[in-house]
Amino acid sequence: FLVEGDSAGGSAKMGRDKEFQAVLPLRGKVLNAWETDKDRLFANQEIHDIAVAIGVDPHSVNDNPDLSGLRYGKICILSDADVDGSHIQVLLLTLFYKHFPALIRSQNLYVARPPLFRVDVPAQGKKPARKLYCLDEAELYAVQDKLGKEGVKEANIKISRFKGLGEMNAEQLWETTLNPDTRRLLPVTLGSMDVTETNAMMHMLMGRTESGARRTWLEDKGNLVEVDI
Repeated sequence: FLVEGDSAGGSAKMGRDKEFQAVLPLRGKVLNAWETDKDRLFANQEIHDIAVAIGVDPHSVNDNPDLSGLRYGKICILSDADVDGSHIQVLLLTLFYKHFPALIRSQNLYVARPPLFRVDVPAQGKKPARKLYCLDEAELYAVQDKLGKEGVKEANIKISRFKGLGEMNAEQLWETTLNPDTRRLLPVTLGSMDVTETNAMMHMLMGRTESGARRTWLEDKGNLVEVDI
């Protein structure tokens, strides 16, 4: 698990199953590696640590890298369930797409999806008290609707919003994000566009000199996004 922040990394280390799970806390924003040469990547400590942890050297899309040293079957990006967390995801996805593409092709890269809300439901008759986790506002509304149909009064429900992974204790992180039986992982795959189209899109989104093109694209496509602000 590549985990955003020291505090969340500490909780994840305490909550993980040490038999098969490892945690690498990331400090601060990861470098935008889209325009960084492969030979200069290791000048960045975070990227160096990631490469050493997973056991694979940086490579390009046309390379045939040796994956025999890959230490984990799943490499999971774990960041906050907010806009800042999405930014961390984008930077890490850019790094893997540009410099570790074989890990995407071999389906080793995932994005963990921690919940944004926790719903505390009191005991009701024979039903014990419950803790329900919701990925986003849409799930929260669905849970509220279901509880209402069960006869649970809205005033008796306590809704908490996680500001970040650092607010979760080790048990909560295990329940929601680390436990293979209950976690939600989104596999990272290459879409239907060909490599040329994908690279052009990535360059427009991540290139340092493409601010004008990004502004135009955002103005044209901005109404399509569903964002939690």
